[in-house]
Amino acid sequence: MQHRGFGFSHLPMTSILDLRPAPICPDSFNLADYVMHGGQDHKVALRQPGDPLRESITFGDLRSVISNTAAALQKKRIGAGDYVMLRLGNTIEFPVVFLALAALGAIPVITSAQATQAEVDQMLAQVPVQAMVFAQNVALPDSNQCLIDVKSVITWDGTAIWNPLLGSADRPGYVMFTSGTSGVPKAVLHGHRAVWARRMMWQDWYGLTREDRMLHAGAFNWSYTLGTGLLDPWAMGATAIIAQHSHLEDLPGIIAAERATIFAASPGVFRKVLQTDFWPKTPDLRHALSAGDQLSGSLNARWENVTDTKIYPAFGMTECSTFLSASPHGAPTLSVQTGRKVGILNDKNVPVGFGVQGAIAVDKSDPGLMLGYLENGAPKLPLVGDWFVTSDQGMMEPDGRIHFAGRSRDMMNAGGYRVSPIEVESTLSNHTALDLAVCDIEIKQDVSVIVAFLVDATDQDCATLQAHAEQALARYKQPRAYVSVPHLPRSANGKLLRNELQTLWEIHHG
Repeated sequence: MQHRGFGFSHLPMTSILDLRPAPICPDSFNLADYVMHGGQDHKVALRQPGDPLRESITFGDLRSVISNTAAALQKKRIGAGDYVMLRLGNTIEFPVVFLALAALGAIPVITSAQATQAEVDQMLAQVPVQAMVFAQNVALPDSNQCLIDVKSVITWDGTAIWNPLLGSADRPGYVMFTSGTSGVPKAVLHGHRAVWARRMMWQDWYGLTREDRMLHAGAFNWSYTLGTGLLDPWAMGATAIIAQHSHLEDLPGIIAAERATIFAASPGVFRKVLQTDFWPKTPDLRHALSAGDQLSGSLNARWENVTDTKIYPAFGMTECSTFLSASPHGAPTLSVQTGRKVGILNDKNVPVGFGVQGAIAVDKSDPGLMLGYLENGAPKLPLVGDWFVTSDQGMMEPDGRIHFAGRSRDMMNAGGYRVSPIEVESTLSNHTALDLAVCDIEIKQDVSVIVAFLVDATDQDCATLQAHAEQALARYKQPRAYVSVPHLPRSANGKLLRNELQTLWEIHHG
């Protein structure tokens, strides 16, 4: 594994890998200015296949509409330091307003268009929002917020000057919310620097160049799409392609027709796209990217068999930009990116040895790390010493490879042994193309066993997998039951909702 000129060191025999120093973020910075500086005016910044209004948007047009929108928002008394919630749909309006607010020094608050009124009210209780930019048919709160119809600020035919407000890269830049799968979502405040920190993915995950055409199979207002699908290609000066009007079965044809060089999606999308009957030739496609959930080896193998390209997975979280990834130019499996310092800590927050499982932790100096969770209007960053300790478990090799084991709350307990669901799922997935998940399930009071849930499995499928597990896994890691289900519980973005598998078991077993 080469590190391209960056020095690195690690404490002897402990799971800490320090790939710093990284390039230094400028002192005077604005994320919108940074994102929009890379592309030439005449070059296509965005392609939207199937959009009847604007299939192509150049960098010049994009800078113009962002400038016009910023000027219109300023006339509505939106300025530096104001928190402005975005209640927008899956349209170009979302990134335009996001960047316009950032250019003003205001703080966009990102929300899903699918959030209900009750969920929006929960979010508003955590963030001191001064205004809300909204679109029709999106749930709004029952409150006295200053409401701004997006149609009143989006102007394509204006002449406003591009003049983003520069300032400290550490100042508040935008707010996102955690997924909330374990409770009420938390408001995560990022600095302007967080978008700059994403450049560490360009080489160590994307292999991104100015000539690339990045096709992302996600909604504009999903953070994965916003970052990987739009902001990063634009900052590089590459072309982004968002096929928001298309069905999944159309994506192979779009990859070919749009001459996409990189395809990014969640594992769930890859799984469904690979069910397509016909794949055209895609000679321009170099590789694919996966994030949002764990990618199985069998899924990657099927993709490679169909497209003759590889999928490179990555790992990150709402609180920190993607910091572990495979790379077309480096490590073939999840590894620490150049510019990061990552450790594996035990339950006493002490670094463990290489090859020992513990909590994945990120050094407090990482520019992609959040400023903190918003509490009473101020960010609070929970650190243990110099570390932000995640709820994810992993094991580190001396060369920086990370074996991801899953979230702490997802770890299974089998007869006193802690078992990673990721390990069991990976073993089973290598022997079947079926969508599957494993979890320890309470089958009766105080009695839990590992159960494998398989989508549309036959009795023969279950018997075959059981026989494979008996050969490939220690006895305590083997599922004790194999259940065929019509589908797995997943979020709108395709992420497995493992905590709902207990309910799925009870539905099928009374």
